[in-house]
Amino acid sequence: MTQGDARAPLCSFRRDGFGFDLLHEETRTRARRGRFLTPHGAVETPAFMPVGTKGTVKGVLPRDLRAIGSTMILANTYHLHLRPGEELVARLGGLHAFMAWDGPILTDSGGYQVFSLGHLTKVDEGGVTTKSVVDGAPLRLDPERAVRIQALLGADVQMAFDHCPAEPGNRSMVEDATARTARWLERCVAEHQRLGGTGRGQALFGIVQGGAFPDLRARAVADVARHDLVGCAVGGVSVGEEREQMRIAVESAAPLLPRDRPRYLMGVGTPLDFFDAVERGIDMFDCVSPTRNARTHKAWTSRGELNLKNARFKDDPSPVDPECDCPCCLQYSRAVLRHLVVAEEMLAPILLTLHNLRYFHRLMERMRAAIEVDGLTELRREVLGARGEA
Repeated sequence: MTQGDARAPLCSFRRDGFGFDLLHEETRTRARRGRFLTPHGAVETPAFMPVGTKGTVKGVLPRDLRAIGSTMILANTYHLHLRPGEELVARLGGLHAFMAWDGPILTDSGGYQVFSLGHLTKVDEGGVTTKSVVDGAPLRLDPERAVRIQALLGADVQMAFDHCPAEPGNRSMVEDATARTARWLERCVAEHQRLGGTGRGQALFGIVQGGAFPDLRARAVADVARHDLVGCAVGGVSVGEEREQMRIAVESAAPLLPRDRPRYLMGVGTPLDFFDAVERGIDMFDCVSPTRNARTHKAWTSRGELNLKNARFKDDPSPVDPECDCPCCLQYSRAVLRHLVVAEEMLAPILLTLHNLRYFHRLMERMRAAIEVDGLTELRREVLGARGEA
């Protein structure tokens, strides 16, 4: 039993199988140690959520995800709608059966694709007209349809449909997107309630936009908070802005979010980002960085990043990271990994994916323990100092 488990929560929230317990708050930072409760299990926070965009975390069996410390994973509404389609997923038992994952699942709404596929997309007040990346067919998404698709997918948490501005430093554009996101949230909430709300085992999270403009972020927080949702997310970061702009965005939004609800920072994924955000009150993260980097031979380690394709690892008998307890580091040397990479064996990205995810999960475990004893500042110095990022 951890120190956080041994004491009564500072505050709690419960609704239809969902909840959040705030177990500890640091005195020197705004860091929080918590527990997010869902119908498919609890998520200890701060937490990192692996991304399984198309219904799978690439190359990793669910049993291995669980073994390395994953508790909640993501899937993407846009991609699953295109292929195989939400109706088929529903007929096959929903995402939990489809992904063979019995833990919590979160689905993105497709709003990020509005941003990332901007060259194919037209935004209006009703919704978004875009094209399928599978066959180029026209596709219309709006708040109600995004909620209905996610309802059929059946994840524990569905995200509201939002407008992520293409230019996060353009105040006029950001203000317009932030206001539209608030109006779309009202429609998402209405559709979610029409379909049964949390009573059908799905929570809706609202998304706070606002770029790096503190007043717009504060306004967006107020718009989200008034709906009394199970959780809130900070969006529109890690989309090409400078690191300082990201810090301003999180600093302006996170402390204002409801204290008794989980706070999710979307699409952020480096150790430095994690420390910056956790210190400002963020609880949950997702990012493709650990899995995508693994497929390009890169490993996150306690001493920085390694590219296992480099010739200097040809005869190196040491593990990828001597401080790691993942299957890759316990059983394979850098030399073997380098051989597998050069030989283009599929085992290489599988092992490196397991390693990178385990590195992120171990970092979150250490953060949780440090927060319980008000020691996050020292952990930051230790981790980032060893990586040369302090």
